[in-house]
Formats: sequence, structure tokens, C-alpha cells
Amino acid sequence: MSSLLYNPPFAKRDQEQFLRELTELTHFQLEGCEEYRRMWPAWKCAVEVSQFPYIHVGAFKQIALRTVSETIKTGRVLRSSATTSGVSSRIVLDPKSSELQSRSSAAILADYIGCQQRPLVVLDSAIGLRAIGGLSARIAAAMSLRPLASDVMFLLRDSNDPNSMKWENIQRILDQEDELLVYGFTYMLWLAWAKNEIPERVRDILKAKRIIFVHSGGWKKLEAIKVSREELDTMLLATGGQGSKVIDFYGLVEQVGIVYPMCEHGYRHVPLWADILVRDSITLELLMNEPGQLQLVNTISWGAPYHNVLTEDLARIVPGKCQCGRHGKRFELLGRIPNVEIRGCANV
Repeated sequence: MSSLLYNPPFAKRDQEQFLRELTELTHFQLEGCEEYRRMWPAWKCAVEVSQFPYIHVGAFKQIALRTVSETIKTGRVLRSSATTSGVSSRIVLDPKSSELQSRSSAAILADYIGCQQRPLVVLDSAIGLRAIGGLSARIAAAMSLRPLASDVMFLLRDSNDPNSMKWENIQRILDQEDELLVYGFTYMLWLAWAKNEIPERVRDILKAKRIIFVHSGGWKKLEAIKVSREELDTMLLATGGQGSKVIDFYGLVEQVGIVYPMCEHGYRHVPLWADILVRDSITLELLMNEPGQLQLVNTISWGAPYHNVLTEDLARIVPGKCQCGRHGKRFELLGRIPNVEIRGCANV
């Protein structure tokens, strides 16, 4: 279990401790997952993060990876939405990892929005919570905010219909609260909130409240209709009162619990219990301050070997310390590698 997780997420890191914990986790996964062991049969040890065995993100669509151990009890399966291919990534959830992942996402997000608990309004339908045996990426992303919420309300009657908002329900909350968390996939936040006809009585109440808008899920659909980040932020903030803010975070179904919000200077920061690498897509050589294929690493994933994943996203590691004061690596997310599937859960 990662001891680094019990520190502030963006403090200075003990790299030797991180390597020890990553080594322990990697050996655990190799011993408990036969498919992973067959991928990396000769691996024994590493002295830097780039030398640890990893899996391409596409493997999770083809192979049901699971780590077998007396200390691991597997439960529900987290599935990506598979908008284009119809084939979902399947990530096995287990109580041990879920506890760490919940603590991780709460610590990271609290660094950006504070620890105060407020009601959480989710622009989705609660039906996804009741799915038997599985959990969608959209619901999982919303629930990453649950530790920071005093209560949770789902505002859509139909998860695919932005016009099915239950505005009467949010009005009841606003009558009793001064602050609100609002989460939605990026395109749904635009369609259901920013561009929707908010009832006048609700709009008047909202303008007197501090609203923290949190969104994830990418920009492809908004880019198609020529909506910029600045326009989205402006439209959202116009519905809230003084102190309202918008937080955009990046994360993968295959890296549950590790989220990368964008700071006020436009960068994403890596917490103590995670790391990133950027590789040349052809040679797999490491890159610094150049665009390349993003690799995500963490020390909190035990139920299956999804702790070290080569993604299909493009990024650039930015040298130096950010003006926001956070320590550790920072990076820019640049989009998708050309000619790969547009992911329904986290396309960028």
C-alpha cells in the first residue's frame, strides 16, 4: 500500500521510496497475473521508472486482466463507453485498490477546490449506479468527487438527453446551500448547462451562489461545433456567483483514481504516488519537452496490472517548476495520436 498517498499530493517526492513501492507492486502483479507475466517474462528489476514493464491501453479491450491473490477480492468491472469501436476497456475493481483510488482522487481534487464538503450535482442519470456487475466511465468520473460531497444528486432523467434536466431538484438544494459542486462530461456540461435554457427562477438563485464546475471527458465534440475552452468557461461562470470556478481534469478508465486537473497556468501536475513518461511513438525512446505518446504510472492499483499504461494520447513534459507552486512533473495534453480510435470515455 502506497505510503506516499498519505502526504500532500504535490509536495517534493522521495524518488527512492516511489521506486521501492513501484517495484513491490510490479512483482505482485507479475506473480498474480499470468497474462501480464507472459508479456514480460524476463523482467526482474529496474533502477528508473522507464525500465518497468507496461501495457498498451488497447490490451484492456482484448484481454480480461486480473490479478489473483489471497489479499485481493475482485468485484465490479469498470467499462469505457466504447463510442466508436463498440469494444469497452474492462478494468477489474477491488476493495483494496478502490479505497486507495478514492483517497487519491479526493486528495488531488481537494488541492484544487478545497476540502469543504458541498452538494454534488451530476449531469447524468442515476441509472448507471444500478448497473449489474459493471460501472460506466462517466459514473466513475463523477464518483471521484464523492468524498468531497455532502450529498449527491443526478440531474438528468435520460443520460443521453441534455434537455432532460430536473431543474426543480436543483432549486430545492440552492434554497439551503451557498456553494455547489457541478460535475459533467465536457460536452454534456456545455449542452445541458451552459447552452440550456435555465429557468429564470433557478438562474436568479444560481447567480448568488459559488459554483465549482468540474468536467472531464475531452473536447472532440465541442471542437466539432467550434466551442473553445474560453467560451465554455465564460458561459459557465456567467451562471454562477462570485468565486465560482471551472476545473478541467484528465484521467483514464485504465488509471482509476489518478486525475490530472489543469492548473491556473494551463498545466497538469503529477501527484506523489504517480509518474508520467512521454515516448516517441515509433522508437519508444523517452522525450522531454517534445510531443510524444503519454505513459501513465501509479502505485495504487492492485487488482490488475493497470498501474503502468502506455496511452494513445499525446503530451509534452514541461521542464521547470510551475508558477502555481506545485512540485513534481507538469505536462501539457496535446490530443490523440493520429488514426487511432476516438475514445468515448476520455477523448481529448
